[in-house]
Amino acid sequence: MFIRNESFKHFIKFYPVTTVLLAVNLLVYLVFLITGTLRLAPEFAFHLFEFAAGSNNAILNSGSWWQLVTPIFLHISFGHILFNAFSLFIFGPALEIMLGKLRYAAAFLATGVIANIAALFLESAGFSHYGASGALFGLLGIYIYLVVFHRERIDRQDQTIIFVIVLISLISSFFGANIDVMGHLIGFLSGLVLAPLLFFGRLR
Repeated sequence: MFIRNESFKHFIKFYPVTTVLLAVNLLVYLVFLITGTLRLAPEFAFHLFEFAAGSNNAILNSGSWWQLVTPIFLHISFGHILFNAFSLFIFGPALEIMLGKLRYAAAFLATGVIANIAALFLESAGFSHYGASGALFGLLGIYIYLVVFHRERIDRQDQTIIFVIVLISLISSFFGANIDVMGHLIGFLSGLVLAPLLFFGRLR
């Protein structure tokens, strides 16, 4: 389930939504790398970050409601984009097949947005955040739903992998620097709660 041995061409063909999500995240990161990190257009990078990052102050006081969505696709450090892109590459394809393209896309966006809404109401007005982690934890929440309620869909080895990854990911959320712990937890819980609706009519 989580071993990726497809060719690049077949990966794009079988998992188009995952491919698009990866491409958008990587493209935005490259724009920041070129304009910001390499300082070829630092003012542009600054304004783009201001536009896309999830700023509670901007959302509440300036009506920047798009910032409930855009932070999902924003990464500005190599380690951040590497970890999140790799996680999506590993865990996205199986869910895309099981849910179908539209429901999978809805799952990714919905859990990410819910995590960002939680940050808006549960964090301080000065809180700012970015990254796809809320949506990725949402995918993990969906996997936990399958393991608990439909374990026949996932073999024993993959069940163990899911439990270990979820446990490590949740624990590490509390110990890393500059981690949106609330976003991770709410993203995970939203995936768990939305899973029955997402799989409605698809599990027999």
